[in-house]
Amino acid sequence: MDLHTTDPEFTERFEYFAFREVPNEKNQQLPEKIRYTAVLAALIGCGGEDVYRQMLPTALEGGITPVAVKEIVYQATAYLGYGRMLPFLKCTNEIFEEKEIFLPLDGQATASLENRLEKGVEIQSEIFGGHMKEAWKAGHINRWLAADCFGDYYTRKGLTLAERELITFCFLMAQGGCEAQLTAHAKGNMNIGNDKDFLIRVVSQCLPYIGYPRSLNAISCINKAVEE
Repeated sequence: MDLHTTDPEFTERFEYFAFREVPNEKNQQLPEKIRYTAVLAALIGCGGEDVYRQMLPTALEGGITPVAVKEIVYQATAYLGYGRMLPFLKCTNEIFEEKEIFLPLDGQATASLENRLEKGVEIQSEIFGGHMKEAWKAGHINRWLAADCFGDYYTRKGLTLAERELITFCFLMAQGGCEAQLTAHAKGNMNIGNDKDFLIRVVSQCLPYIGYPRSLNAISCINKAVEE
């Protein structure tokens, strides 16, 4: 179904806003690769599979590598759950096959099953501070968080640590209801160089896809992180 035919007035205004006004807003612009990285993560976060399917080919043309795309999708598992991630992995594989991007891609893992907890704690401490070295001992969920979320995903190649914190911020922002975690990861982003101005630009560029309430909530979390 072509929305230009069935819904021409809506399509005209949305495309102007999302594809012209927002990307070109003064002081809110992002490099194209970073913008696509953030928007793809936000689309996964809000469950926007149809738009993700439309945007992924353009993102690949805009400089995002197939490896980076897969890393965005994989890391979504830790923040959205396998149930919400899997449709996007299947969609990604279908588009890669259409574009003759052969699968599987080269492996990106750097941590083993034996050292994933140790490596995950190292990454947590690098992002959030030395107090995280003992946080995993607080209970099994905390241990899983260190070993699985950070040890299995954050230690992988394909994205920088700053890019991984960026996409985590986008996952949390887009799904809503995670304001405590979003504030914590706003702090984490700032700790590794993704400052307040950068994060506000990220929110601005994702707003057409996640709406105003979650975008305004994200701005509040950024401001709270700065205050704290």
